[in-house]
Parts: sequence; structure tokens; C-alpha cells
Amino acid sequence: MSDATEQTEIPRFGAPAIATRIFGWSILTVLAAFLINNVLVVWGGFPGVRGIGGETTGGALMQLALYALAIGAAVFFVMRNQTQSLRWDAHLVHSFNIYLIRALFWSVFLVGVVDAWVAFMRAEELAGVWFGDAMGKNFARASWLGTHVHVPLVIAGFVIALFTRTLGFTWLALLIVAAELLIVISRFVFSYEQALMGDLVRYWYAALFLFASAYTLYDEGHVRVDVLYAGLGRTTRGYLNAQGTILFGLSTAWVIMIIAFNGPQSIVNAPIKNFEISQAGPFGMYIKYQMAAFIGVFAITMIVQFVSYFFEAVADKRDEPGHREPAEGSAH
Repeated sequence: MSDATEQTEIPRFGAPAIATRIFGWSILTVLAAFLINNVLVVWGGFPGVRGIGGETTGGALMQLALYALAIGAAVFFVMRNQTQSLRWDAHLVHSFNIYLIRALFWSVFLVGVVDAWVAFMRAEELAGVWFGDAMGKNFARASWLGTHVHVPLVIAGFVIALFTRTLGFTWLALLIVAAELLIVISRFVFSYEQALMGDLVRYWYAALFLFASAYTLYDEGHVRVDVLYAGLGRTTRGYLNAQGTILFGLSTAWVIMIIAFNGPQSIVNAPIKNFEISQAGPFGMYIKYQMAAFIGVFAITMIVQFVSYFFEAVADKRDEPGHREPAEGSAH
């Protein structure tokens, strides 16, 4: 996917905006602390900050201290670079998010192809014939497949993303169409269908919808009822966008995050920890736990992109140079 925006040169330095920058960077560092604490709670047995006042106060206070350190790190970063411009901050945050989204595309592409092939071998009882009984049994174990096949493929996706520049969602959309076409041909021409075929379409479509949302925000591609907005000046738009980002965008994304990662039995943590699979069992793909994780990934990428959008909006409010105009036809 190419950048469909008209971008002037991004100024590296500008008038100080310390409070705005501390607020934005604190959101990102607190997000990192929140995810670290989630790992400590789910896989490390820590109590979480709600354990303060009980027998696990020590561990809870340590986790609370992570948030204080996160905010301190944001303040330290901003104070060391007080004249760094808001647009440069927005560029840095967006660039990281683009890498993350690109890595996720490669991850779901690799996992989708490989897991679909493994599911086909299970359905046709070919794994034991080709790889031996021991390996064939491993391919039927979700925990083994997730640990020894999915995780290395995800890591490979993040490595590949370091050397590519395309987001890949145009290709992912094409792959979804190809997978649907394969279902039609196999069902109506060869009278053959397996649960894995529908699983692959849902897996890729969920990734397309949830992972591309952050880039769509950057490109002003989300639906906007702009009867009044279209006639406003740039500074007024910047003010409204900054306020809307805080009141609606970030607040909604954080609500999703808190619900998704609310303890070991939450809607995201429980499926991931147990490598949950669909009811199709051995005849389907073992990727249901990843689709649960997509909810959290969506919230994370949107929070990161909303911070970038907030920096841009405040820069517009201050009428700073380097304003980016979406290309004609990209906004809706």
C-alpha cells in the first residue's frame, strides 16, 4: 500500500510544546507498562495493581511503580528534546506503527499459509505418513503448534518487515479473494470442502479489517460526517481533532484494552494462554487464539496512531509548518 498523502518536509524542531508532548508520550509509555504488567499477571502470577492492600501488596506496588517509571521516562524524553517539533513526534510514532502493522501483515500471511497446510494434512491424515507418527501427533496439539510453528513464523514476519516498505494489505485483500475463489471451485467443481478453508478466509479478513484501521486513520479514510467540518479553517480543525482524539478516540481504544486484558480469564488472555482452537477441532485451523489477540492488537495500533494524530492536530492548531494533506479521494 503506497502512501496516499501529500507530505511536505517534516520540520525536526519547532516551538516547545512540553505539556502536549508529555501527555502524548506518556500514553505510549503507560501502554507499554500496561502490556508488561499484563504479561506479569497472566504468565508470571503477579497480582496486578488491584492486589494493593492484601497479602500481595509487594508485587502489586512493584507493578504500580512500572506506571510511575513509564511516565517518568516520557517526561525525561521530552525534557531532553524540548524543541523537537510536534510533527516530528507524530512522524516517529507513525513510523513505528507502520512497521508494527507491516510486521503483523507478514505474520498473518505466513501463519495463514502454513497453518492451512498443516490443517489440510490433519484432515486428510497425511501428517503421520509424511513426518512420522510422533510429529503427526504434535501437529494435532495446539500448544505445540503454537509454540514451535506459529511463534517462529510471527518472529519471521517481524524480521521480514525490517526489509520491506509496503504495508501489504492490498495483497492481503487479493489473498482473501483467492481463498474465497478456492472455496467456490473446490465446492462446486470438485465437491470438496474442509473447515480450514473458511477459517483461512475469516483469519485473513479479520486481520485486514482490524490491522488496517490505524493506517486508515492516518490517511483520513474513515467515514466522517463533515457537513460543518469541511468548511472550517485548519487551526479550528486541529483543535476539534485534538479534542475528539482524547474524548472519543483514545478513550474508546483504552476501554477496549482494559476489557480485552482484564486478568487471566479475559477475552484475549484466556484464549492466548490456552492456545484455543475452534469447534472444528482437527479439521480446522488452530488460529482462534490469534484472532482473539487481534482485538488487543487493534486497540494497541489505534492508541499509537491516535497519539500521532493528536500531535498532528495540536500542530495544526498552532499553525506550525509541515501540514500533511490527504490525497484527493482518500478521505470519506
